[in-house]
Amino acid sequence: MKITPKKINAFMLFKLPLGYLSGMRVKELDNQKCVVTIKHRWMNQNPFNSMFWAAQGMAAEMSTGVLVMQAIENSKKKVSMLVTHQDGIFFKKATGKIVFTCNNGNEIKDAIEKSAVTKEGQVVNLVAEGVNSDGVVVSNFTFQWSLKVKS
Repeated sequence: MKITPKKINAFMLFKLPLGYLSGMRVKELDNQKCVVTIKHRWMNQNPFNSMFWAAQGMAAEMSTGVLVMQAIENSKKKVSMLVTHQDGIFFKKATGKIVFTCNNGNEIKDAIEKSAVTKEGQVVNLVAEGVNSDGVVVSNFTFQWSLKVKS
């Protein structure tokens, strides 16, 4: 199955309903980059009239995870994937539409190839940057993914 934004968004409706109901959507995907949007709404707000940090984290993780899923599909190998660590930094209140972009596709491909050769799990740190409609960075998330090619 070729991974596309439309297929991921449909998958989310049935397998990740909280993500879908929050308004999170995959907008763009290629071998290097994934773009995910989420809008500040009643469903994902905090008491301070901005987007709850966990809603931002969910969209940020989606931008990294979809890239991992696509790299696994392209490798034609069976690969286990797991988030082993996460960090988030917040710079400004998240209101309006926030766009999370991860540009680490090559690092994922390299980690899968190295795991296939060494038969050991590999760790890759993927960064997702959240930007508001004014082009201001509101948050940055780093997700540490463990990838291991199965025998």
